Amino acid sequence: MDWTLHCSECQASAGKDGLPTVCPSCGAPWLVRLSQRPDPGAKETLAHRPWTMWRYREWLPLLPEEAPVSLGEGATPLLRAPQLERRLGMREIWVKDEGKNPTGSFKARGLAAAVTRARAGGATRFTIPTAGNAGVALAAYGARAGTSVRVYAPRTTPETILRQIRAFGADLMLLDGHIGDCGKASRAYAQESGAFDVSTLREPYRIEGKKTLGLELAEQLDWRLPNAIVYPAGGGTGVIGMWKAFGELRWAHWLDSAPPRLYCVQSSGCAPVVKAFESAAEGTEPWPNPVTVAAGLRVPAPLGGRLMLRAMRETKGGAVAVSDDELCAAQGELAAREAIDASPEGGATLAALEHYIERGEIRRDESVVLFNTGAGWLYR
Repeated sequence: MDWTLHCSECQASAGKDGLPTVCPSCGAPWLVRLSQRPDPGAKETLAHRPWTMWRYREWLPLLPEEAPVSLGEGATPLLRAPQLERRLGMREIWVKDEGKNPTGSFKARGLAAAVTRARAGGATRFTIPTAGNAGVALAAYGARAGTSVRVYAPRTTPETILRQIRAFGADLMLLDGHIGDCGKASRAYAQESGAFDVSTLREPYRIEGKKTLGLELAEQLDWRLPNAIVYPAGGGTGVIGMWKAFGELRWAHWLDSAPPRLYCVQSSGCAPVVKAFESAAEGTEPWPNPVTVAAGLRVPAPLGGRLMLRAMRETKGGAVAVSDDELCAAQGELAAREAIDASPEGGATLAALEHYIERGEIRRDESVVLFNTGAGWLYR
């Protein structure tokens, strides 16, 4: 598949060679644009391909015959939740369990794509700031690619996650503060050392890996999309990637139906996207003193804030904040009722669904997919 890069704000364009970061004209994220539409007939060949995210190679930034850096990511279960359906009176609730990925979270998809492209572009070392799961994924895929990795993480990151990062051989730097502070340190290290910074949306390919969330969901539902998706939004690459995937599927005539309404959930202790959505702002403002047990939602100044807001508004979705008590209770309910070992962020989606039902934004006769973005065991 061939592609070019286009700025998400100023419409500048660039080729795919080298190690692209952000748009040099305005500092906004690059987005990948496919050079041609994948043939709808290729759907028929999917059944004969291995069940990993790379089965969608026509949709991904992968050169002909190129072997990706892979640990078998993707192909996560889409689980019906009948007990939750009964309790909430909903027609159809599904849970996409991304905790079954290599390294235990959805971050495996994005980092597999980012490391694949960066390695092809000449990168030999990587750096990343993390709230937890992205650091584990980069450590693993960096090791798989035979490159060195430095991870900057808040000192408050769960110890299980820190052990995983160390186990994959990464150089782990613990800092006081939040992921924004780690991002500054990571960018400074990249400048001084030449390491490639794969921070969220500071390179264009993590979104392409996350795009497979939408591609896979469409295939698992036999190309019948749900009415709504509820997604825990920290940095936002997942919801941006799905928004991009559904648009591309319609452009290529693989889907005729309207895209699902995209609903985001954040913690009330760190909700910059919710605040911007509710105030009709075009972008987010940094959230002061971010505090939440859901480490993946502790992102006070997401670079992709404007894109997340566009995704929600264009699909007629919404945004809501839930308390830590609510998301932790919902995390426990997912385990007790449906045997899904959800992360706190995954619990937040169930807590949010109840709010959306009460507000009348999601009807009980609709189909909804909740995204559990990581495994609960990583937080214990």
